[in-house]
This record gives sequence, C-alpha cells and structure tokens, in this order.
Amino acid sequence: MDSYDLIVIGAGPGGYVAAIRAAQLGLSVACIEKDKTLGGTCLNVGCIPSKALLESSEKYAEANEGLAVHGIEVGQLSFDLAKMLGRKDKIVKQLTGGVAMLFRKNKITSLTGLGRFTGSREGDKHVIEVVGEDGAVGQTIAGQHVLIATGSKVASIPGVEFDIGAGDRVGTSTEALAWPEVPEHLVVIGAGVIGLELGSVWARLGAKVTILEYMPKLLPTMEDDVGKTALKLFKREGLAFKFGVRVTGAVANEGRAKVTYQDGDQEQVIDCDRVLVAVGRKPMTDGLGVEAIGLELDRRGHIPVDEQFRTKVAGVWAVGDVIPGPMLAHLAEHEGICAVETMAGQPGHVNYEAIPNVIYTHPEIASLGKTTAELDEAGVPYRVGKFPLIANGRAKALAATDGFVKIVAHAQTDRILGASIIGARAGDLIAEIAVAVEFSASAEDLARSIHAHPTMAEAVKEAALDVLGRVINF
Repeated sequence: MDSYDLIVIGAGPGGYVAAIRAAQLGLSVACIEKDKTLGGTCLNVGCIPSKALLESSEKYAEANEGLAVHGIEVGQLSFDLAKMLGRKDKIVKQLTGGVAMLFRKNKITSLTGLGRFTGSREGDKHVIEVVGEDGAVGQTIAGQHVLIATGSKVASIPGVEFDIGAGDRVGTSTEALAWPEVPEHLVVIGAGVIGLELGSVWARLGAKVTILEYMPKLLPTMEDDVGKTALKLFKREGLAFKFGVRVTGAVANEGRAKVTYQDGDQEQVIDCDRVLVAVGRKPMTDGLGVEAIGLELDRRGHIPVDEQFRTKVAGVWAVGDVIPGPMLAHLAEHEGICAVETMAGQPGHVNYEAIPNVIYTHPEIASLGKTTAELDEAGVPYRVGKFPLIANGRAKALAATDGFVKIVAHAQTDRILGASIIGARAGDLIAEIAVAVEFSASAEDLARSIHAHPTMAEAVKEAALDVLGRVINF
C-alpha cells in the first residue's frame, strides 16, 4: 500500500492549490479526483467557462450597442455561437491541462476516482480507497493527513420538481454553459451570482430572460444602494425580474418547458423554451464515508472545522465549499494553503474580513467586509464615503460611468470595515481595498496613497476621501 504525508480528496481550487503548497513544503502528496480532468467545478463547469462566455457576449453587445458613442459605425452584426462555445472549451482545456502539468512538476501523485474513508488505519495513518465509476475499488492508499476539498454541487428546493435534463429543456449552470442555440425565452430560477451571470450571457445574445427570485429584493446581503442600482441597470439591459415568488415546479413540456410559481395567493405559469435552475449550491460529501471515521456533518451538510481547518478527527482536515462559510474559489485556495502550512508547523492565516466577492455581470459588482446594516445591528459606529463613477475621468473616457465606489470605516479608529463597488472593472478595483483591510489600513491611508491619473482606481481614493469629509472631484 502506497503511503503519503498528505492525501487530498478533490482537485478543485481548494484541493489542487493545497496539494501544490504541501509539495513545496516537502510533504509527499497524493490527490484524488473523481472527474477525469483536474480543476473541479470552477475550472471545468463554473468560474472559468462562465467568464469566457460573459466576455464573448459582452464584446458582442458592445459592438452591437456601445461603439456608436465612440464614433465607430458597425454594419449588421452576427455571431457564431459554436465558435464562442469552442473558445470557452479551449480555455478550460488549457487551464485544466495546466493543473496537471503543475502536479507533475511538483511530483504530486494524481489518482482518478472517488476518495472514500475505510475507517481503518495503517499505523497512525488513515486508509483511503479510490473508487472507480463502476463502484470497484481500484487502489488503497494511506495518509498521515487527509484534506477533504470536495467542493459543492447544485442545490435544489426541497419538495419542488425540477425536470433536470429532461428533453434538454431544464438545466443547471453546467447545461446552460453548453446550450447549442440561444433560447427564445429563458426563465432563470434564482437571482444569485450564477443566475445573474448566465442570465446576462443569454440576454446579450438575444434571449428574453425572466428571473424568478424568492427574496423580496435583489442582492439582499449586499448594501441596499448596490442592489437598487444593479436592478436598474439589469432592467436597462433587458432582464425582467419577479421578486417574492415561490417556484413550485419546472418541467419539460412538449419540446419546451413550463415553470409554475406562487405569487402571493396566485399560482402563475410561464411557458418558455429553456429553464436555468440556479438556486444555490450545497456541500459535496456523497460517498466520502465520513461516518466510517466518526465524522458528523452539521444540519446543512457541512463539515465542522476549527480555525486551522481541523475536523474533530485527528489528521483529517477540510476546506472550501464543504465547510461553513462563503462558497468562493479564491477563499478555498487560501483555506487550503492555511491548512497545509499548519500541518507543516507554519502559522496559517485567513482574514475573513478581507475576502472579495465579485459578480461578473455588466457592470461588475464587488464587495468585502461588513455592510452598514450589519454594523447597525452590531452597534458599531461608522462613517461612509461614496464616489460616483460619473465623476471619474477614466470612466468617462471608457463610456462606463454607471455605478460607484462605497467605503465604510469605523467612526473612531477610521479602520476600513467594508466596501462595495458597482461599475466597470469592480472586480479589479476591490483588490486594492482587500489589501488595505488585510493590513488594517484606515480610510486616511487609502486617501493619502497616490493613484495614477486618469484611472478607475482614483474612484477608490475619492471614496476614501469622502469618508473623511474632503472628497475633491465631486
């Protein structure tokens, strides 16, 4: 039986990054992945392919509607959907192949199959079975440490029938990344990140898009003005929303689809040709055999861990979507690194107040830290600075003046507590504030940092100045 210092179960962002860092630290590492390609949901059917399609569809929309303001006249446009999808697939193949190359470079043993605890030990090491698609055990290995990084899977609504895959009419994000034609009418169930991003892709390419959301407003966990601004801009792009409704079913119906939902005391029916079910994700623990080692899940199916990502079972760790907390690829990466550095006797660290969250719509939406509502509830005094992009020179040059930067700082210490950005390149702009929060910076620190002119980043500086009551350009 082969034996390792660390066995990683799952080769998504949390798992493969942890495996590489562990190898750098001198640990012998094996990584077990049930899919034939590495990279997990993010690289294969999530973050990367969706961003590729978002970029392609945004370029088409800009050429179709946004170039005239620059004095660029364009004739009749068309697009090749098969070529767009092919470009997406090529990017995925390059990146998943890159992970495989990094495994070889770092001498990480890559095993294909489902990693499963046996409950037995080889000395002080956990024994793990590698189970093939046919259910047969292909190999058994032992590890001093085992890191569970199996990620998440598509969630459903309890008691609601979703005819996933039936007649290719009702699908999840996986199917929506590969539809061979643009839907005439797409109904999206869920106005979260996945629903907004993929709804935007198909709307730009010509689909009528209706988004059904159970919550009473858009982006309820973000700042209220972010949600209101985003709703106005999404409606301008042609997305239609119905809030406060409860979906009761989505089924294939004679080559089309039918969605039923409850709006108050009225049952409504929408006939459409495709449905995207995007009601969230839940931890993937199927088949792990955690019960064999006495590891219990919480009521939501997560694996409980301590601050260094240890479970209650000695030598077993867990990171990423499978533990409580935000389901973000970049967070899983940092948690994986923290866990293996702790294993190696180094100090591991994840600052949950400095985790950026980005929605890659147009415009982008980014946030981190606390919202004003959360600070009000906690009784924390704060000041707010806000700067509209319409007052930023670079935004005007880009013809991208929708949105704003908002920074929240402690009223007494001036330490930055949170930030929200809606606008062009928000996902890049939030990184500066994340670094500032990581180093416990104040709004004054950001305001006194020299920002190149003209750049979008100047809006961050101006928002910080506004916290202090001395904004210059607005």
